[in-house]
Amino acid sequence: MKRLFVIRHAKSSWKDMTLSDFNRPLNKRGSADAPLMGKRLKERDVMPDIILSSPAQRAKTTAEIIASKVNYSKEIVFNDDIYASTEMSLHKIIKNTNDKHKTLFLFGHNPDLNMFVEEYVDFDENIVTCGVVEIEFDCKSWKDISRKKAKLISFDYPKKEQK
Repeated sequence: MKRLFVIRHAKSSWKDMTLSDFNRPLNKRGSADAPLMGKRLKERDVMPDIILSSPAQRAKTTAEIIASKVNYSKEIVFNDDIYASTEMSLHKIIKNTNDKHKTLFLFGHNPDLNMFVEEYVDFDENIVTCGVVEIEFDCKSWKDISRKKAKLISFDYPKKEQK
């Protein structure tokens, strides 16, 4: 089994219009939502074997905050191709992941994340900022992930009611 957590960056700030899109930081809400989602993942005992992230400031910060909340102590892999991605480039990145990793966190941006998720599972929602989509694949190798082997496990986001 392989488990993939597709995580959209937390809410970013548009306050400083001189910053490039790549350099936009989290806003106040994003800075509160990222630790909340990390806490929820920790409460479920979710621990990634590897974290891949866009290097854009808002995604990088979200990945770092959530990693700290789940006590992930390894290096986060920042990949430029996740920032300037398409669903096909994301697919290629995931398929090239070392098979020793069973649980992967992928931090990125919409609309690419939504299109990527829709390639594998029926998903008609928008991945809101700091939303987390969990997909399980019934296979031993990332190279073998496919729609037929995929199952949507959960979709969580900051404003979702928790039981």
